[in-house]
Amino acid sequence: MSEILLVLLAGAGAGVLNAIGGGGKFVALPALVAAGLPPVTANASATIALVPGAVVSASVCRRELAPVGGVSTKALTLISMAGSGVGAGLMLALPAASFETAVPWLLAFATLLVAFGRHLSRALSNALDRPVGMSARAVLIGQFVLAVYGGYFGGAVGIMMLAVWSVGLGLDAAVSNPMRVTQLAAIYVSATVLLLVTSDALGSPLILVTMLVGAAVGGFGGAHLARRLPAWVLRWLLVTSAGTTTVLYFLRG
Repeated sequence: MSEILLVLLAGAGAGVLNAIGGGGKFVALPALVAAGLPPVTANASATIALVPGAVVSASVCRRELAPVGGVSTKALTLISMAGSGVGAGLMLALPAASFETAVPWLLAFATLLVAFGRHLSRALSNALDRPVGMSARAVLIGQFVLAVYGGYFGGAVGIMMLAVWSVGLGLDAAVSNPMRVTQLAAIYVSATVLLLVTSDALGSPLILVTMLVGAAVGGFGGAHLARRLPAWVLRWLLVTSAGTTTVLYFLRG
């Protein structure tokens, strides 16, 4: 029962984190491993279990969606789903640990970009005497690459999305958070379709369902909380979440 409670609380925490800042998989994955699942199975199970929370959060945020570099929500979502499917396939074919060494450094870089990306974008614009902005094609290519990573490992992929949009497009992290939540849901849903068929995540149904329920509750509450927070508070939470997640990844080694 203690393991089930741990998984339930971890699912709820992961749902809240994904809704307001990202890094939920860092909470979900260790809890599943502690509950006795092998690392690769735990990685697949975490992706599947976080789907309901991500979808619920996206539903709550659907009226706040803002375009990303002129790319429609539909186009961005289709690219996210395609890239995630490729990444999930790679996760089943390759060792999940291959990204582990690089992830903390990627997160450290992404955290700095989330915190200072708009200032950097503005400085570049002033230096070049013209607006700095990614083309629609560049946005889609970047999103596909991030989605492949999201389907393969997925640790803090939402933070990385905010970083790319912040520097490449000068988007405010608080304003683009609803789109981040929506694309995170698309990545999880696409990967789950493949993982449900090909992985052994369904071998531990009680653990999977427990985390799934916790993540759904956490995702719902976290999304409503994010909508009610002032932009500067949400921006601070996003940066804090990114920084904390980065530190924890380094500590995990």
